[in-house]
Amino acid sequence: MTSPSRRSDKRRRETKQLAFPAADEADRTFKISEAARIVGVKAYVLRFWETQFAVLRPSHTQSKHRVYRQKDLELLKLIKQLLHGERFTIEGAKKRLKELNLDETQPESGRESGRAVEASAEKSADVRQTLAEIRHDLESLHKLLED
Repeated sequence: MTSPSRRSDKRRRETKQLAFPAADEADRTFKISEAARIVGVKAYVLRFWETQFAVLRPSHTQSKHRVYRQKDLELLKLIKQLLHGERFTIEGAKKRLKELNLDETQPESGRESGRAVEASAEKSADVRQTLAEIRHDLESLHKLLED
């Protein structure tokens, strides 16, 4: 049996949770270690990418710690897909970001929204799949011609 004070403590906690709703996911920030874990790379890789991609500029706290927003994470995931998934060079990835209007010369308000970045990544995946199928077909034809 629970004592009355325990029951009131539980009610206070529940009330406190209702009084302070969770922050909007778009406003949430992530430390570099959290961002690295979400993207699937090490923190030093994110720091290196910042030196290579001018478009990648996370905010900093007063104590100079990097903080990433949701749109930064989407950009990081796209960069990872280009570099690791599609095997682009750094220069090739910069060129692709420029084609997607995500290059460093664009003002922030002119950049594509997060959904557009995801759509571009999906298109890239579709193109990659199509190219893989074409390659498979060509290899099959080559094998037939050799025999």
